[in-house]
Amino acid sequence: MADVDLSLTVAKHVEEMRKAGGQPSDESLNRLAAQISLPFGAKKDEVAILRLSPDGRTLRFVFPIKLTKIGAIPLTTAHSLAAKNIRDKRGEIVNNFSVYKHPTVFEAVDLSEQEKAAPIQKIMSTAMIADGNVVGVIQICRKGRGGDPIGPDFTQRDLAELTTVGAILGKYLATLPFTVPSAAKPGAPPAKA
Repeated sequence: MADVDLSLTVAKHVEEMRKAGGQPSDESLNRLAAQISLPFGAKKDEVAILRLSPDGRTLRFVFPIKLTKIGAIPLTTAHSLAAKNIRDKRGEIVNNFSVYKHPTVFEAVDLSEQEKAAPIQKIMSTAMIADGNVVGVIQICRKGRGGDPIGPDFTQRDLAELTTVGAILGKYLATLPFTVPSAAKPGAPPAKA
């Protein structure tokens, strides 16, 4: 269950990023993800922030930073939970994600040298809406292999808190210019997620 202060903590951090100007630094995004993950009993690399492209056709990672250079998720992807959140303009909890049909291309990426990629076991995901417009998706997951301690199921209360955090963060992201990382090759087709 998330702390009551999470929304205030995120709002303060977003205001600091806004005052710093320009795109948020990697350090700032890492700190933000750590703040968001902690009350949900997750690790910072179990937070995903995705931004909707200006043409509304793809989602691109803002965080984890390593995934920003890999590719994008087309909204036409049939079994992508993030794409579904955008289309439905709402959130969802899947506490048995290992049996949920979904693309695994991003899930298989090692996000740190200390830990190898593990499958997502539990996830909550919600659209970030700013001024009535969907601007992206925010997700919290718990990863692990069979037999690993995964933690408690996510609840509707957790999803409500994540939705509030997403609204705060989405409003900020909507003010930033949309950029594509140089390693993502602007002319290349998006990765199949």
